[in-house]
Amino acid sequence: MILFVYKPNVRKMVFYFISKISAEPYTIYMGIDKHENEDLIKYGWPEDVWFHVDKVSSAHVYLRLKKGQVIEDIPSEVISDCAQLVKANSIQGNKMNNIQVVYTPWANLKKTGNMAVGQVGFHKQKEVKTVHVEKRINETVNRLNKTKIEKQPDLMQEKEDRDREERNELKQQMNEQRLKERGEIRKRKEEQELRSYKSLFADADMKSNQDGNNSDDFM
Repeated sequence: MILFVYKPNVRKMVFYFISKISAEPYTIYMGIDKHENEDLIKYGWPEDVWFHVDKVSSAHVYLRLKKGQVIEDIPSEVISDCAQLVKANSIQGNKMNNIQVVYTPWANLKKTGNMAVGQVGFHKQKEVKTVHVEKRINETVNRLNKTKIEKQPDLMQEKEDRDREERNELKQQMNEQRLKERGEIRKRKEEQELRSYKSLFADADMKSNQDGNNSDDFM
């Protein structure tokens, strides 16, 4: 008997798709099976949104947002693309009509030690959204499949690179903020010194007009 041993450090196959249905393209990706899903859960990005058919087994599909975007910014047609893709990659869901697809930010996924491989829960149920899928739309699935690329990415390294870049950007923003604050402090100090300088001369002028040298009396 051959036993399969799950090795988390071995690169897994990941499928990438491009949704071009909206004004700007979006990257969608998913693992080939539940073992790939483990790495996708572990090394997801804060910009990722997770999709899954509700209450039945399906692929884990991720939509990568642009930096600064939130789940409410996703165009409805892109949500539909993700929902169609996750339905098409569900053995049960692909045969059913009128299904529900749930989606939520990656950060809301909860993984505990007692969960089965590929299984996840949620930290906050209120952050889970639902979209109704009436039926499979072959035109949509075929369009997405034409963009499919298979890769074996180093998900851990990509996550580390992304986090390092974010730390560097944050460090630069903090440095720029400190320089701005120092400049504002210096400007206020210069303005205060200028006001004191003007006030000093004003006082001197007032004294010179009151010292008797500018009298209207005649000898």
